[in-house]
Amino acid sequence: MTHDPGVTYLADYAPSAGCCAPRAALDSDAARIDLAGTWRFHLSPRADVPDDFAAPDFDDSGWVVLPVPSHWPLYGHGAPAYTNVAYPFPVDPPRPPEENPTGDHRREFDLPGDWVGADGAIGTVLRFEGVESCARVWLNGTELGFFTGSRLPAEFDVGHLLRAGRNVLAVRVHQWSAGSYLEDQDMWWLPGIFRDVTLLRRPAEPLDDVFVHASYDHTTGRGSLRVDSSAPALVSVPELGIDGLATGSSVTAAVEPWSAESPRLYDVTASTAVETVSLRVGFRTVSIVDGVLLANGTPLALRGVNRHEFHPDFGRALPYETMRADVLLMKQHNVNAVRTSHYPPHPRFLDLCDELGLWVVDECDLETHGFLFAGWRNNPSDAPSWCGSYLDRMRRMVERDKNHPSIVLWSLGNESHTGANLAAMASWVRERDPSRPVHYEGDHDCAYVDVRSEMYASHRETAAISEHTEIPFLLCEYAHAMGNGPGGLAEYVALFDRYPRCAGGFVWEWIDHGLRHPELEYAYGGDFDEPLHDGNFVIDGLLFPDRTPSPGLLDVKKAYEPVRFTFGPDSVTITPVRGDLSGLRFEWTVEPGGTGVLDVPAAGGTVPLPGFRRDGEVWLTVRAVLAADTAWAPAGHEMAWAQHRLHERSPPAVEPSTVSPLRMEGGYVVGSVALDRTGRLVELAGRPAGGPRLRLWRAPTDNDRIGRLYETWLAMGLHRLTERFDAVEAGDEVVVHTRAAAAATDRGVRVGYRWTPRAGAVALTVDVTPEAEWPEPIATLAVAFTLPATLDHVRWFGRGPGESYPDTGLAARFGRFHATVDELQTPYVRPQENGRRADVRWVTLTDAAGDGVRITGTTPFGLTVRRWPDSALAAATHRNELVAEEHLELSIDVGQHGIGTASCGPGTLPEYELFLEKTAFTVLFEPVKLG
Repeated sequence: MTHDPGVTYLADYAPSAGCCAPRAALDSDAARIDLAGTWRFHLSPRADVPDDFAAPDFDDSGWVVLPVPSHWPLYGHGAPAYTNVAYPFPVDPPRPPEENPTGDHRREFDLPGDWVGADGAIGTVLRFEGVESCARVWLNGTELGFFTGSRLPAEFDVGHLLRAGRNVLAVRVHQWSAGSYLEDQDMWWLPGIFRDVTLLRRPAEPLDDVFVHASYDHTTGRGSLRVDSSAPALVSVPELGIDGLATGSSVTAAVEPWSAESPRLYDVTASTAVETVSLRVGFRTVSIVDGVLLANGTPLALRGVNRHEFHPDFGRALPYETMRADVLLMKQHNVNAVRTSHYPPHPRFLDLCDELGLWVVDECDLETHGFLFAGWRNNPSDAPSWCGSYLDRMRRMVERDKNHPSIVLWSLGNESHTGANLAAMASWVRERDPSRPVHYEGDHDCAYVDVRSEMYASHRETAAISEHTEIPFLLCEYAHAMGNGPGGLAEYVALFDRYPRCAGGFVWEWIDHGLRHPELEYAYGGDFDEPLHDGNFVIDGLLFPDRTPSPGLLDVKKAYEPVRFTFGPDSVTITPVRGDLSGLRFEWTVEPGGTGVLDVPAAGGTVPLPGFRRDGEVWLTVRAVLAADTAWAPAGHEMAWAQHRLHERSPPAVEPSTVSPLRMEGGYVVGSVALDRTGRLVELAGRPAGGPRLRLWRAPTDNDRIGRLYETWLAMGLHRLTERFDAVEAGDEVVVHTRAAAAATDRGVRVGYRWTPRAGAVALTVDVTPEAEWPEPIATLAVAFTLPATLDHVRWFGRGPGESYPDTGLAARFGRFHATVDELQTPYVRPQENGRRADVRWVTLTDAAGDGVRITGTTPFGLTVRRWPDSALAAATHRNELVAEEHLELSIDVGQHGIGTASCGPGTLPEYELFLEKTAFTVLFEPVKLG
């Protein structure tokens, strides 16, 4: 087989040449050799370079070494590039660009004589699990062929070419090919051999393919098993007493069904005289009845996430340990489903989903989103010349993954518009595997899919579709987890719970795709000088790049809880949402007041609450925790919780002061507060201080910025308010009158700051009166202060321990918390508004010795404390640009605009919008010594 160097096959509509037929990923006892490790590597800027490197005697001693699996840009050879939708090359299908980085790889390996055999005829296949985007392969100087389909396996028959002793494998990898037009999947473009390369020995009569059909009848409790194979074999299931069952034959037995909640697997073998294949089989049936998607006769409640494969150091070349850690984190945060956006994952990830329990929507390696900018002109989805490639990709995914019980939907791909080629994929998969429904969001008419799918439908749209659809409906993407957010999660999940035909949804997405960077900490689009990029739109996950859970993931855990609590005056009703309660223990805590355990039936029910002393504001917390160790979390792991206020908060009791404010030469003294002659704060509790200043603005979140609400705030001038001090009135209290406004507008805000002495404290009452009309929403209504940087130990009673905004912070509970100022910051990769604590009753800010100030609200308030001003937070593009100042910035707010999910999806729900209106609130300041 020969090709014009670097030209013809790269623009070929055919997906491959020389490859074996696709088959299942199997665990065989036949010998195998892992070819991972150190390879020799050379990078060329173009594709049309000589292929003499494939000769076994080629001298590669001057080449660099490169680990395989890997992406070569992550090892200093070229650079990564990120685009969301746009192709980073001219759209001229099927031709790739002329400037086409090409990586030549060489790997020498030794084979023992018994592998090859006396006549050299023993079969062997060479298997690639994933290469981006096109690979041309030689073994011992003989060309095997080429393949595209980056996230799909390819195999070559190589037994006749192997030699005892030294063998040379040569692989040429091109960054761009015709296949690149089908792989525009909102991710880093990262070429390389990024998954396993393996030699698999095949016996004389190989058991090449196996297809397990294992269903479950929920009305009888029996499972049906049939194993089809490429060669006659005998099937054994020792746990079910099945031994010597011929492949192609069916048998039934009483079994425990597989589900995400109870991932029951049975060990199965299929054996010939020369080979045994081991399988882990789960019995389950997916069906659609009256428009409801069912698993084992029960409505399938998908509480999911979208997952790209990503590691900050290795890109899509994930270590197995990272895959397992991800699945454990999902399970521990009540995620029960994964959409493999937008390509099949490494097969070992699916093994983990089978073992630990996750429903999977397995998605084909297909996206042509960039044709959107051409009005979908020449889109491959409806072009006959591309049909072979579309079907090839679907076959390779389905054949590889067909034996996984975790997979409940086949997805044709993502954002490729619509057309005959997608319909052909759906038709093929229904014929090959009718046991699983077909998904594809782009089929808006539902002409060739079995479920209706939408992206980023608003809450109102979700309700309307769920109420009127005649087929199952799911949100394959919702709640865009970019930066601070997503907001509105609880309201979405309430809709999922309400409508039987709504099967649920998948949050976008699992992890921030920040690549580790020596200067920026984590890089995103544009940080590698890409001429075309989509900035930090790739930083949109529930995990930070180092896999630390973000506040968004903690909210997902709360929203996806498998248990619901409803409190009465002296009882609590506990209801299972998914599964039953048999594996849970229910603990209660009252502070102060003690702890205990509730006796809750497995089916749930109403149980009495113990009696408590109810002085002051008292909260009861009930927690559902694992009663015993599981494969994914230890006993005591919290699955769900709820709080109930047993006793209302009493207003702060502060006696009036008998001491009036003092007028001094430089200003005024009101208890522990000193003001200058214009009424500006200069000292608080014996320490220098500044403020108060009216705040109507916040550093924009990604949702503010991309959703364009930020533009409204800029036009209003909220970020550049100036405050004019108009008058000071002094008597039994000091009242400071100001007017806040922005340049170029006549709209303003009249503010009165009323400082009143109290016994041991000073009360500050803030009166806010808008002038004229303010029809647009504002970011916040707050007053800001500066305090010494040493007061960096923060204790508070309110929601915590994490941040909370009006439509986020589901995971924040009422209690007493302590953190340093640095710990209060949420480390979003792109800095933005963060770190607010909500519903605060009181807060103390002290130095290391415990000396400082206590602030108590007569009504709950929002609290933010930082080492930099909002302007610095807004200007920073990476965390390394935030530099601590010599003082702290304290903000006390009585309102924040919601977060929403407008970076991709709906904005803030109306009930979480904030508008400026006449407002008054009071806080008390008093010195404290906690040491």
